[in-house]
Amino acid sequence: MERKIIKVGDEGLRKVCKPMQKYDLRLWLLLRDMAETMYKADGVGLAAPQVGILRRVVVIDVGDGLIELVNPEIISAEGEQGGPEGCLSVPGKRGFVYRPEKVTVRARDRHGKSFELTGEGLLARCLCHEIDHLDGVLYTDKMDHEITEEEEEKEAEEQG
Repeated sequence: MERKIIKVGDEGLRKVCKPMQKYDLRLWLLLRDMAETMYKADGVGLAAPQVGILRRVVVIDVGDGLIELVNPEIISAEGEQGGPEGCLSVPGKRGFVYRPEKVTVRARDRHGKSFELTGEGLLARCLCHEIDHLDGVLYTDKMDHEITEEEEEKEAEEQG
């Protein structure tokens, strides 16, 4: 079931989320709904507070398949990358944000089994962005500057 994405200005986006305690049908339904919501909105990541649930749950798909993370935490980060970022909760805007080039995250799957995931490039950026949501932080808090439409058009011309 698609859920409503909460937009910037809603206080729920600024709250620190609580860890998931139960790995049950409610969690599985939340993960399913979050993935459906993310895909319908053409996003690459979605955190539970973005759909009004103050729990440490994230879904990500940067093109390599769905990743579900329960109670994720970044355990190592290295390097630096700078680039454009947007957010489903901040529609119509983008900012230039510096993030680690490579991160390793420890999390649990939908069954409560612990695992580690290392991501580079876009996946690293997405992991950091979504985990920030769980701590009430938006990319706008970290951005170097907002990217204007003119900058986006110029970048698209240079790449195309």
